[in-house]
Amino acid sequence: MNTPLRIHAEGRKMLVITFVLLAVITAVAYWKIPAWGFPVAIIAVIFFLIILQFFRNPPRLVPEVDDNIIYAPADGKVVVIEEAMEPEYFKDKRLQVSIFMSPVNVHVNRNPVGGEVKYNAYHPGKYLVAWHPKSSTENERTTMVINNGKTEILLRQIAGALAKRIKNYATVGDTVKQGEDFGFIKFGSRVDLFLPLGTKLEVELNQKVKGNKTVIGRLS
Repeated sequence: MNTPLRIHAEGRKMLVITFVLLAVITAVAYWKIPAWGFPVAIIAVIFFLIILQFFRNPPRLVPEVDDNIIYAPADGKVVVIEEAMEPEYFKDKRLQVSIFMSPVNVHVNRNPVGGEVKYNAYHPGKYLVAWHPKSSTENERTTMVINNGKTEILLRQIAGALAKRIKNYATVGDTVKQGEDFGFIKFGSRVDLFLPLGTKLEVELNQKVKGNKTVIGRLS
């Protein structure tokens, strides 16, 4: 059975404005230069569908709720797997896994684990391309830490050259469920995970992942 297309709340206002503008442009084209009306209408429909897919929010349930499993927080491709210093919250070495979200990926961000939100901070910054080594510390970003009762997981939403609007709905003290939506990055970008050293990874570099479906790793 086909699931109806769901649109994320972050896109509704933009979609209405885009639809109205495209309708006006198409109507003016038909009125001023009738021969251009149909081609303009086709281009308008294609453009609207492209914008529409940016804001799709397919329903995703995690296969199983498990405190030892870390699910992908976003759709995209794994572009970094390395031990790295995390300077903002942990201030020590962690296992970093970074997922690049292209403009064609679903842009919803989901909780990789459940638990209590211990930290949540927004940082204004630059708009370097998402794969730039310094984007994690210099770009506009939010940092969130979830304590699942066993350990703490840090997530960082990072804006890129196109994505200049980050949304994070969590607040410190919230109890969140594994797999629930926690944010959105308009037009894609990057999400970093900082995991405990010793986490058993189940992904590899350049692997494509799906939020709430792909297991990033298991806690030891």
